[in-house]
Amino acid sequence: MGYLQFDKSKLINLEYSLNKEFVRSNRAGSYSSTTVVGCNTRKYHGMLVCPDKKTGNKNVLLSSLDVTVMQHQQEFNLGIHKYEGDLYVPRGHKYIRNFEAESVGVTTYRVGGVVLKKEYLLVEKEEQILIRYTLEEATSPTFLKFKPFLAFRNMHSLSKANLFANTKYQSVKNGIVSKLYEELPSLYMQFNKDVEFVSAPDWYFNIEYMEEQNRGYDFKEDLFVPGYFECPIKKGESIIFSGSTSLVGSPINLLEKYNTEKSKRIARDSFKLCLINSAEQFLVYTEDRTEIVAGFPWFGTWGRDTFISLPGITLTIGKIKQAKDVIDTMVKRMKAGLFPNMGDNDNPAFNSVDAPLWFFWSLQQYQKYDKKIDIWKTYKAPITNILNAYRDGTVFNIRMLENGMIWAGQPGKALTWMDAVTDSGPVTPRMGMDVEINALWYNALCACLEWARAAKDTKFVKDWNELPEMINNSFIATFWDEKKGYLADYVDGDYKDFSVRPNQIIAAALEFTPVTKDMKKSIIDIVARYLLTPKGLRSLSPKDEKYNSCYEGNQNSRDSAYHQGTVWPWLLQFYVKAYLDLYKAGGLSTVKQLYHGFEEDMLVHGIGSISEIYDGDPPHTPRGAISQAWSVASVLRIGEMIEKLESETKN
Repeated sequence: MGYLQFDKSKLINLEYSLNKEFVRSNRAGSYSSTTVVGCNTRKYHGMLVCPDKKTGNKNVLLSSLDVTVMQHQQEFNLGIHKYEGDLYVPRGHKYIRNFEAESVGVTTYRVGGVVLKKEYLLVEKEEQILIRYTLEEATSPTFLKFKPFLAFRNMHSLSKANLFANTKYQSVKNGIVSKLYEELPSLYMQFNKDVEFVSAPDWYFNIEYMEEQNRGYDFKEDLFVPGYFECPIKKGESIIFSGSTSLVGSPINLLEKYNTEKSKRIARDSFKLCLINSAEQFLVYTEDRTEIVAGFPWFGTWGRDTFISLPGITLTIGKIKQAKDVIDTMVKRMKAGLFPNMGDNDNPAFNSVDAPLWFFWSLQQYQKYDKKIDIWKTYKAPITNILNAYRDGTVFNIRMLENGMIWAGQPGKALTWMDAVTDSGPVTPRMGMDVEINALWYNALCACLEWARAAKDTKFVKDWNELPEMINNSFIATFWDEKKGYLADYVDGDYKDFSVRPNQIIAAALEFTPVTKDMKKSIIDIVARYLLTPKGLRSLSPKDEKYNSCYEGNQNSRDSAYHQGTVWPWLLQFYVKAYLDLYKAGGLSTVKQLYHGFEEDMLVHGIGSISEIYDGDPPHTPRGAISQAWSVASVLRIGEMIEKLESETKN
């Protein structure tokens, strides 16, 4: 019995199963995602979603593949689609007897005396999905019918029936190739045995995606079906379907390829292995770059998320080379001392004041694993580029003040990680001096001076040596309040915002910090009292009048709650770091409880992974992206901190 097991009696209950989503990605940047019963509930769901090499966006090519079991001239369609009025047609989920996710997704169907097992995986470095159908039991001749539902669209949009789609197809070995629109790649649909393709072109109208409806977006789509494939299958036989952007020259070898790919998979038979497997899914390798996808299903590569995620996603699982490759990829994309935070490859947005400062933090973490690297020799150029840009001033009014503090902001812009913007403007603008930005700035300068001294770079040391002490003093004078016992969130002129937010815990957790031990203890106590939950830290205290505990509704409603009470797992690693620095082994039991509290999440939202955010109030319902890089990274780092401290305690 596998680790990721579901209540078999509840699988046919759509209220239970439609909330459980499954995503698998590969190193080529493709992914496959749906619910555990195969009913797509998001526009982002699809059997084969591939990257657009020109823009960096992703395209849904193959939305789903309906399979029909045929015996004695009777047909049993195992597919499921939602239409208007809570109408599900066909209702193939009623035939599901089991779903497993230990190494690959495995669904077992029973139709009378027929037991059919479906397994699927993405080929590691190709834009290709392989689906294996095995007839485990059958008492009479059995045939299978395969009906592909094609979308051919950007993952953020929806497909509508139109006269411009090229509904023609071409025959290829054991299948066909379709290309609905010239600007998108072709989709080759092939099998490992001879199949008959019956042309029956048709649009299926108004398929609904309930999650998009709940999020206030357009939620109805028209999908094109070119026809269907048909073939016999014998008891014990396996049939492989391949959906790919490239022609499979010898489809007869698809079963062998499937077995080879499956042998590479890490078993998800423990909590830690689920986390490791999930971490690897965020890594994308191309010819000229290695990147970390911020989350599934809708995120791309984000600069801030990349640097915060990097230690957990790569270093904690032994991918030291990949960590450096990610850093080097990001360095190549620097501009004016900033890293691209979001946007496509051709039009990136450099709207993050903190991404460059997290770059220094990621270098500090990387150095702990690669003892041979000379950080200064390797990265002096981008390091000095960033420092000079922040000292002299760069875009969005990012600049160092006379007291050494970093001031940043522009009306209508949100430059920190609290970047939600509604029709009314930034929800948490934080224009001015932000507490975590200035803590990271202090940490960066101290780290750079340490690297420069080791490299005997006397000129750099002379130019920057006096700043840390000035910044330290200014930081305390600017942010600390002795009576309140915690740090202001941001300061602009005479205004000090003392909303209880989690950004101050970052200051307490950095290797070079301006806060004293007593201050750190007081900050930890405040954060634990108002912000700590079993799933991470709230973004605002429940005592605050602006607190919003529930992340739901349309875009405006959700953005209004995004940083006003929503719980973020990525922040928990900094709370744990500060807590263990203070309490050492005495804090292990508390930290272990937090760590193992995420184990239940392996079966809740994104199967085998950790969600982007959670509601602020119990039961802390998971929300947002079903699998988020910095959430997974945070829990992996906490696990590593536990293991390291336990090892040191034993010795």
